[in-house]
Amino acid sequence: MTQTHLLVLASNSPRRRELLALGGWTFNLDVADINEDVLPGEDAAAYVERLAVEKARTILPRSRPEHIIIGSDTTVVLDGEILGKPVDAAEARSMLARLRGRSHRVYTGIAVLRASDQSLFSDVCLTEVPMRNYSDAEMDVYIASGDPLDKAGAYGIQSPDFQPVINMQGCYASVMGLPLCHLTVLLRSLGLHPQADVAGNCQATLNYTCPIFRSILDK
Repeated sequence: MTQTHLLVLASNSPRRRELLALGGWTFNLDVADINEDVLPGEDAAAYVERLAVEKARTILPRSRPEHIIIGSDTTVVLDGEILGKPVDAAEARSMLARLRGRSHRVYTGIAVLRASDQSLFSDVCLTEVPMRNYSDAEMDVYIASGDPLDKAGAYGIQSPDFQPVINMQGCYASVMGLPLCHLTVLLRSLGLHPQADVAGNCQATLNYTCPIFRSILDK
């Protein structure tokens, strides 16, 4: 990346902020406040990609020409149903009970928008996520921590105590909210490149050996 460009992350998520920093990019934060309701007949992939694009475009009117805006959105899907953020502890418990011991899908949409000419690229990362058969007691302790209430599907894959996921073979960063290799490819389309080893830093930080990073980065 040249010094004339500055990334703007259209998100208030600390997880996305931590992940984006792994690429060595210089970036600012600007939270995009949008309606996140699912449209009638909209599937999960279209939903997260639309929201990612809308978040980026929401920031555009207050951006500068040197800005590259990043929008991202993540959702959990089980039995064809989109599971958003739980409204309370009871809904969190219901979601976690449904997910327990089963696999579900996590969709993360990402969009990059160059302010100077409004060039836009977007993509969706799909990850199959197998959940372990955690106990009711473990689930209750996790819910009492408050962590599930701001997360789609009522869980954070990175939770050090709950550790809800086992034997995953997809993109860990995407389940956290920002698939870094997919983002790298999109930024490459705008002529921008990471300032660090994205895949290496991601795997080292998340303590996860990713089986798919090379196939994504070689696109």
